Amino acid sequence: MKIDERHLVQLAAVAETGGVTEGAAMLGMTQPAVSRTLSMLERRVGEPLFTPGKRPLQLTPLGQQLAIQGRSILAASRKAVEIVRSFQSGTAGRIKVGGVPFFMDAVISQMIASFQLRERDILVEQSYGNLPDLLTELDSSQIDMAITPIGSADLKSDFEFQSILPGRNVLTCAVGHPLLRKRRLSIEDIMTYPWVAPLPGSPLVLDLHNILIMLGISELQVRYSGGSLLSVVNYIASTDALAILPHSVVFSFKGENKISIVPVDIPQPERTLGIITKRKTYPNPACRKFQDHIVREFTDLKKVIERHERSIVWGEGPFLPERDR
Repeated sequence: MKIDERHLVQLAAVAETGGVTEGAAMLGMTQPAVSRTLSMLERRVGEPLFTPGKRPLQLTPLGQQLAIQGRSILAASRKAVEIVRSFQSGTAGRIKVGGVPFFMDAVISQMIASFQLRERDILVEQSYGNLPDLLTELDSSQIDMAITPIGSADLKSDFEFQSILPGRNVLTCAVGHPLLRKRRLSIEDIMTYPWVAPLPGSPLVLDLHNILIMLGISELQVRYSGGSLLSVVNYIASTDALAILPHSVVFSFKGENKISIVPVDIPQPERTLGIITKRKTYPNPACRKFQDHIVREFTDLKKVIERHERSIVWGEGPFLPERDR
């Protein structure tokens, strides 16, 4: 025996409202149409569904059991409609975002939190990766967007890039580091102290390499490598080690009084932090809403960072050899 699920829904509506007319109105149907459905259902099961002569309508034991199943179908239908509306309005859904580790931990994670304070029904899944891996994951739809620095080279036509922050690195040390008391730094000054190496595959590896070339240094005293952002910050704060970090990352720790910026110019990367998405993909309104949130947040953050940069008394530079000072 096969029972049409729509018939069970109409039975549940009548049971819920107490009358055929009311049940029909609830479903947006006519009373004759619902009456015909109930008669068809009774013939199909071969048993009465309502107790004869009772007003308001009373279900028989079998009618009650079938109405329970109809209510489940009706509830599922209503839930499905709610899901569709929430998805289309961007108030519910899932967002998969990947990005370079230090930016994600220092900056983006806080923006995800502020986004979800308003959008509590949106799940955000965060992952890590550098540009080549992120592009591969975007191409295979493993992530919806990537937040990463990118150079001047054009992306493939399959991708779109939205700039959110110019690339800017700073020389970083512990608060109270001896270098902060110097007015002018030499190459010998920075070679005196150990360094923290950037994460393998990070754009900062190339940035540090370019700095060494400019200064004519073949190598540094690398004493620590491979740590997470928090471990790197704690290590720098507890030692006299130096590191090259993005200005926005260092700025995010401004209130903790752990690390500081050595106020000297260093070569800057020709990169821009931005959001990469795939052009041809299924629409995800929640993802678009999240992307707009990130752009707004960085618009405000950019202004604050620029004010912070202007407040720093930058020393003379770039680095000069001892003989030229």
